[in-house]
Amino acid sequence: MNINLILIGKTTEDHIKEGFSIYQERLTHYNNFSVKVVPEIKFNKSQSVQYIKNTEGEAILKNIQNTDYVVLLDENGIQKSSREFAAIISNKLVSGVKNVVFIIGGAYGFSEDVYKRADQKISLSKMTFPHQLVRLIFIEQLYRAFTIIKNEKYHHD
Repeated sequence: MNINLILIGKTTEDHIKEGFSIYQERLTHYNNFSVKVVPEIKFNKSQSVQYIKNTEGEAILKNIQNTDYVVLLDENGIQKSSREFAAIISNKLVSGVKNVVFIIGGAYGFSEDVYKRADQKISLSKMTFPHQLVRLIFIEQLYRAFTIIKNEKYHHD
């Protein structure tokens, strides 16, 4: 199975880049993992938020195949514990799904077309985080999921 992460905009904070890189390297020991960065549309007065969401949404959808299992990281998604998230990953590993695509949206969220394409929505917390920080939190949770699946000592209940 391949795990793909689609991000809106480049990671700009050095500490987030460094942490992300550490977990990205760790993930390669468990699974195929790739990251695709879709350009962020900068807000200006001549463009509406809806225009930004739609334009970013079109770019996201160009990077998704019909057979991909798509998971949005969304504030209105379901919340899972680390073990429950690991069970989702484990289920996809044995189900024959070839590609799981996780998507972290931009500052304004997702277009309706992206929501319609999604197979699942997951929320990391009821709290609001900057979308750049969500990248680091999510990749750590993905790494944690694989350590749980492999019954390694990283995760403590």
